[in-house]
Amino acid sequence: MISRRTYAFSALALAALLFVGINILAGNFFTGARLDLTRNGQFTLSRGTRDILVKLQEPVTLKFYYSRTTGARYASTASYAKRVRDLLDEYVALGHGKLILQEIDPEPFTPEEDQAGAAGLTPAPTDRGDVVYFGLSGSNSIDGHQTIAYFAAAREAYLEYDLSALIYHLATPKKPAIGLLTALPVMGAPQNPQPLAAYAALAQEYDVTTLTNDFTAIPANIDLLVLAHPQQLSPPQLLAIDNFVLGGHRALIFVDPLSELAQQGGPQSALSSDLGPLLHSWGVDFPANMVLLDRASAQQVAAGSDPREPSIAYPIWLHLTPQDFDPRDPVTASLQNINMATAGEIAPLRGATTIFHTLISSSDQANMMDRAQLMNLRDPSHLIDAVRPTGVRYALAARITGPAQTAFPNAPGAVAKGNVQLMIIADSDVWDDRFWVHVSNQLGRPVADPFADNGALILNAVENLTGSDDLISLRTRASSDRPFTVVQALRQTAEVKYRETETALQSSLTQAQQALRQLQQGAGGNAITLTQKQKDEIDRLRRGMAETRGQLRDVQHNLRAEVDALGNRLAFLNIFGVPILVGAFALVLGLIRRGRRARRTA
Repeated sequence: MISRRTYAFSALALAALLFVGINILAGNFFTGARLDLTRNGQFTLSRGTRDILVKLQEPVTLKFYYSRTTGARYASTASYAKRVRDLLDEYVALGHGKLILQEIDPEPFTPEEDQAGAAGLTPAPTDRGDVVYFGLSGSNSIDGHQTIAYFAAAREAYLEYDLSALIYHLATPKKPAIGLLTALPVMGAPQNPQPLAAYAALAQEYDVTTLTNDFTAIPANIDLLVLAHPQQLSPPQLLAIDNFVLGGHRALIFVDPLSELAQQGGPQSALSSDLGPLLHSWGVDFPANMVLLDRASAQQVAAGSDPREPSIAYPIWLHLTPQDFDPRDPVTASLQNINMATAGEIAPLRGATTIFHTLISSSDQANMMDRAQLMNLRDPSHLIDAVRPTGVRYALAARITGPAQTAFPNAPGAVAKGNVQLMIIADSDVWDDRFWVHVSNQLGRPVADPFADNGALILNAVENLTGSDDLISLRTRASSDRPFTVVQALRQTAEVKYRETETALQSSLTQAQQALRQLQQGAGGNAITLTQKQKDEIDRLRRGMAETRGQLRDVQHNLRAEVDALGNRLAFLNIFGVPILVGAFALVLGLIRRGRRARRTA
């Protein structure tokens, strides 16, 4: 009979053999298998990537350069390199033989290192005096060439997009032609000579032609016209735009009642932009002097040096989330958040023949304010008090399609009518880097690290209007912004209450200070000449002022009370809730087993 000890050792040995055998089997046959439990499928190839790979007609060769020996000394680099390599293997498996992958180790002073430099890769210096090559070079069967100079850690969340974009542009070497007319400093402003990140991305992916201010016709080769804060257009120029749109071409338009970005280009830039009679002829109403204020979507901005009030809600700067986007339109379906500033409203005209489809809207806690009135409110803390919610969700971006008439029926050469295909966005500050991206210089190259999807909105719209949707789902799927919406709502409600109470208390305090000042001035500043009644009144006023200041401190202290209470409850549930549930389950299970044993014994 086998002893209990022998049985235990045999079981342990068999378990060890099974563990090793299963790992070897999995390593040989299931190397590409993975289980992605993230909410947004962060580690699963998107449908857009799969469509790009399925559509490959000609072979595409990828050369993955990685300094294996040097990179292995740095754990983060080695781990990222393994992820890139695994992802490339998955691309090759889905490429049906049209995607060829070569892995090259450019060791120092070798032909492979010269090859990496000639391909346009940028080596990263290390603290030991050597360098690490970690990039990708791609080529097609014609003469196309695309490069990722270095896989920067700041772009790790956008790895799939960068890889798929490289393959997509190699598979479709002819870039659509974009005609850009803008008064924005897209090429750089006097205080910041770097091009805007959105413009740089647009110029990289498309053939961009900038129209001069004196243009009289749209070039015939233009596939898409982009109007970004256009200004002071003459009637012949407006006619040229109208003929272009009515002639079957597409346009992406950014208008603005108060462009903060345009002001960076110099004092000559106008605050607002519109297209004169064109928008009306296309069935769109845009009040160029009205700015949107939104309480629910207000961004939190620094309030000043007061540590008790580090930020305030700024209702003319908007932080928009998926509940504000159309989930069915390919341009907005995958967006996670958009930041706008001093935006306007667009709306369908009554009796319009075109179809107005809203893509982005405000919350129902918004209202419109005249631009001149807004600019007179110098104190940002007073803006939230100026919001008077109307219950209307105002359209900030829309798609316009359908038949339209010319705005110039009597002009020679005017196209009388046609079907328009437009997208209109009532804000030009979506282009502004400070609202959506951090641009840093790494290895001598600018690296964009987005914190909002403004750039994705612009590129999605351009790509959709030029006829391709393959990359749209990739630009924003990596976003991990999951705000605490309940906490934000509590903070906004508490802040509104705080502002109302603070205003009332501050008014009472000011009145008391004025009354005290009048009493003291009436006595000439001499306490001896004051009557007893006046002294009693001064004492009463001072006690009232002290109480008011105390109430103000209490209001400021209680501003975050509900938010902190909710945070404490969430922390308790996260830290102690699960262990308590596990302990309770174990206790109940133990009692059940004990009862069963007692019944069997009985």
